[in-house]
Amino acid sequence: MYIPFEELRAESRVWVYQGTRTLSASEEQTVTKLLYSFCAQWATHGQPLKTSFRIEKGQFIVMAVDEDFHNPSGCSIDSSVGVLRQIQSAIGVDFLDRSVVAFLLNNQVTLVPLTEIKAAFTSGRLHSNSITLNTLAVTKSEFDLHWQIPVEKSWMVKYLPKTTLSQ
Repeated sequence: MYIPFEELRAESRVWVYQGTRTLSASEEQTVTKLLYSFCAQWATHGQPLKTSFRIEKGQFIVMAVDEDFHNPSGCSIDSSVGVLRQIQSAIGVDFLDRSVVAFLLNNQVTLVPLTEIKAAFTSGRLHSNSITLNTLAVTKSEFDLHWQIPVEKSWMVKYLPKTTLSQ
């Protein structure tokens, strides 16, 4: 069953998916309809799940489940990936590509391929205080509090040249 994202408990489980590009307004409407329909019927072993979603920055889908209401099974989680594939078929945007990392540069989402991350730091395009969008958030609370974080507080700290870490 769908409930508004804001009404989910802070401990609710989230999955953050980034699109390969920003959605147009009509694409965002299509995605919203598909996700709402999916969340309204999302279930585990015949039991409804308390679910929601949010589209962030026109490029990220955040799906959420209140695990205290009913715990999603592996099959029900797999079904959420199915709706992402349905979205890709409908609008041509891949939300399952993990080969790029999102940054906010000049208030715009910029995707940088993993293979170019180290060079982007070395060249100065990215810095230790550059903002990355945390697609690894696990709970709604973590997403709400740590959605936008400096690189030096993320898993990417290993790519930073030692001289770039702020004091």
